Amino acid sequence: MIKIAIIFGLLISAVVILFVFLGFIARSGEAAGMVGEELLRCPAKPNCVCSEFRDDVDHYIEPIVIPSDVNGDVKSTIKEAIQVLGGEIQTDNGDYIAAIFSSSLFGFIDDLEVRLSATQSVIHTRSASRVGYGDFGVNRRRVESLRELLHKRFAGD
Repeated sequence: MIKIAIIFGLLISAVVILFVFLGFIARSGEAAGMVGEELLRCPAKPNCVCSEFRDDVDHYIEPIVIPSDVNGDVKSTIKEAIQVLGGEIQTDNGDYIAAIFSSSLFGFIDDLEVRLSATQSVIHTRSASRVGYGDFGVNRRRVESLRELLHKRFAGD
C-alpha cells in the first residue's frame, strides 16, 4: 500500500512539474502574427480558431461583423473589450491587435489576435494556445465572448 502511495505521489509530482514547465515555455513565446494581409492559419492541433479561412472547417469561426451604424472608434472598443475579458494588449499596430490571456493555475498563455477589416466591415480573429494539444474549447469560447461583448458595446449597452 505504501509503494502504491509513493508511485501515485511521484506521478502527480511529475505531472505538476510538466505543467509548470509548459507554463514557463508558453510565457517565452509570442503571437503568430500576420502573413501578408491575413492572420496566420491554425496548426493541425485543436487548440486554435481563426476566422480567415473558411476552408479550414476544424478551426473556422465566423468573423465578427461591424454594424454599419457604429459610432466611435471601433479599434478602441475592441481593445477595451479584450481587456474586460482579461486580456493584456501586447501589440497595437495599424489594424492588427495582439493580446495574451494567462491561465491562473499554471500560467499557460493563449494568444488572441484581431485584424480589423474596414473594407469588409468585419473583425477577423485568431485565438490559439501556445503550448499543448487541446484546449477544451477555451479559445473558441473566448472569441464568442469577445463577439458578444462587442455586439453589446456596438449597440450602446
